[in-house]
Amino acid sequence: MPRDSTATKERLLREAEQLFARRGLYQVTVREITEAAEQRNVSALNYHFGSREGLLDAILTRHGDPTDMARGEILSSLGRDAPTRDLVAALVVPYASNLARSEDRDYLRIVAQLSARFSTWREPAPGTGPYLREILGVLEERPPGLPEPVRRERVVEMIMLMTVAMAERARVIESHRRSPELAEPTFVENLTDVLVGVLEAPVRGATVSR
Repeated sequence: MPRDSTATKERLLREAEQLFARRGLYQVTVREITEAAEQRNVSALNYHFGSREGLLDAILTRHGDPTDMARGEILSSLGRDAPTRDLVAALVVPYASNLARSEDRDYLRIVAQLSARFSTWREPAPGTGPYLREILGVLEERPPGLPEPVRRERVVEMIMLMTVAMAERARVIESHRRSPELAEPTFVENLTDVLVGVLEAPVRGATVSR
């Protein structure tokens, strides 16, 4: 790809990240992205990414693949039989590393807007890597005393809570109006504990039905 074309693609990608994160994934138009990237031709986005959805996929891949590789390294050292808290930490710690840079914080805020996709985590997709799916699959089998529909639901609820908590922290950091309530190491440890609680809380009083 020519050098100037590469620069244009990168500019479109970065402007889209910022707009999607701050304005809302479903509120931003293709024209707004191309104008923010200082492209005169509105078809520039389609030329580089195929479609608006292709652009979103590129964003999810750009940030999601390194995060998943980090999860894979942790999982390799832990093994699938590791305690539940260690496996949850293998999800949370690499994800929290995206809090360090502005463009990665935008990614966290974008993912939290994709809640309609969370229940389809078993399906390979941009941003849903093999190690993420493997860890979630192991967690879904625990604890064995819970009914299967409850375990499936809790994994989705855990994903929702993790992504929203990270997105909110990213938003607070970006706002510069106040500091987050917890220091980052404490935030990560606390969120991990909360997510384990979501998975392991007892079922009380309700009949489980599909």
